[in-house]
Amino acid sequence: MRDKKKQGNKPDQDPAVKYVDPLNPKQQSRRDFLEGTGAAVVAGAGISALGIPKAQAQSTGSDSRTAINVTVNGTSHSMDVDDRWTLAELLRDELDLTGTKIGCNRSECGACTVLMNGQPVYSCSQLAVWADGATIQTVEGLAQNGELTPVQQAFVVNNGPQCGFCTPGQLMTATALLNNNPTPSAEDVKEALVGNLCRCSNYNAIVEAVVMAGEEGGVA
Repeated sequence: MRDKKKQGNKPDQDPAVKYVDPLNPKQQSRRDFLEGTGAAVVAGAGISALGIPKAQAQSTGSDSRTAINVTVNGTSHSMDVDDRWTLAELLRDELDLTGTKIGCNRSECGACTVLMNGQPVYSCSQLAVWADGATIQTVEGLAQNGELTPVQQAFVVNNGPQCGFCTPGQLMTATALLNNNPTPSAEDVKEALVGNLCRCSNYNAIVEAVVMAGEEGGVA
């Protein structure tokens, strides 16, 4: 027979494993977000189970704004943002940086990827207020004085863009990879870009472009 006293006990968390808090976005990289989504769904179900109306569990004030300071592509901005704005909306609608694309708008396609403090994040799933004090780089911040970076040039040479809609996100993720691994292998590139979808299925050319960029000088 089963020991009823032991039923329902949760195992202790392994101290060697990194446990991500899905409800604390500031702790999350893009990969962490994907891995923690399931836990976030469970947390949402818990709110309903406790009988707390969803309307009370969320802030719904339409005029709630917060002052933030953020550096985007080397330029500092001090501004009031609506607490409901995503980082993608801030970049596109307020700063006119429309290179950042909104595809799925739910953290699936990667078209909206930008670098936050050097790490690739889905800007459609980051609130603008979370960027307070952060350094953001978008695709507009790659080329300097009209000169393409090696990874941008490699995309051109290898015909990486097809329709081009996913290209900004691909470039930003590739830039983060090359910043940390200047000479990635094809397998390294595939693993790093797994969260960036290409609707044209031009994956082979994209991988070849990033590998070439590493061979020819990385991102500098």
